[in-house]
Amino acid sequence: MSAGETGGAQVKSAVRTVELLEFFAGRPGMHSLADVQAAVGYPKSSLYMLLRTLVDLDWVETDATGTRYGIGVRALLVGTSYIDGDEVVAVARPTLDRLSGDTTETIHLARLDGTNVVYLATRQSEHYLRPFTRVGRRLPAHSTSLGKALLATHSDERVRAMLPERLERLTEHTITERERLIEELALVRERGYAIDREENTLGLSCFGIAIPYRTPARDAISCSVPVARLTPAHEQLIREALFDARDRLALAARHL
Repeated sequence: MSAGETGGAQVKSAVRTVELLEFFAGRPGMHSLADVQAAVGYPKSSLYMLLRTLVDLDWVETDATGTRYGIGVRALLVGTSYIDGDEVVAVARPTLDRLSGDTTETIHLARLDGTNVVYLATRQSEHYLRPFTRVGRRLPAHSTSLGKALLATHSDERVRAMLPERLERLTEHTITERERLIEELALVRERGYAIDREENTLGLSCFGIAIPYRTPARDAISCSVPVARLTPAHEQLIREALFDARDRLALAARHL
C-alpha cells in the first residue's frame, strides 16, 4: 500500500470515528448495532470492529448484554476540558454571576455551531419554577433567542446559505419558514436583542444578545424565564441587565 493510500485510509477511519461519536452524542441512551448501522451506513463488520475499539478505549460503552452501545465517559472528560480551557467562558464568569443576581433568572452562555447553538455555561434561577439546560446541550439556532441573536450578526445571504427553506418545528410557536426568520432577524438587529417566546419550549420565554468581540459574533448570552412570571416590568429589567452584561463581556473579551 502506498503512503497516499495509507493516509487516505487513516483519514477515512478518523472521519468514521468522529461521526460515530457525534451519532451517540446526539442520541442519548443505548442503541443496537442494527440501529447504529442504519443511521451511519457503514458495513456491519467494520462498524462492529470500530465500536469494539471505542469500547476498549472508553469512548463508547455497552450495556450488560454487550449488544447495545452508548457514549462513554471519555467523551465527558474531553467535553469538560473544552469548557475548562475556553477563554471566553473564563472571562464571562463574573458577568454571568452578576447577570444572574440582577435578574434572579436562569442565564446561559452559548456558541454558534453550524446551525445550532451549544451551551457553554449556565447559572440557575433562584426560583422554584425554573427551566433546566445542561452545559453541552445543542439546540437549533432558529428556535432560540441565543441562536437568533447570533444569526442576526450574519448577512441575510449567509443565513440563506446556512439554513434550509423549511425549519424544524419544536413548538407551535417556532418559526418554520426561513424567510420569516430572516424578517425576524431584521428586528433583532434593530432592537439589539432577540426574543424566543415559547418557540423552543412551551411556557418559557428567552431573551438573547450577541457578544460583539468579533464579527460576525460567535457567542451570546441569554436570560430564560417562565411566561407565568414574566411581567412587563420584569422584562424591562431583563433587557437592561442583558445590555449591561453584553458591554461588560465585550470589554472583557476584546483581546481574545
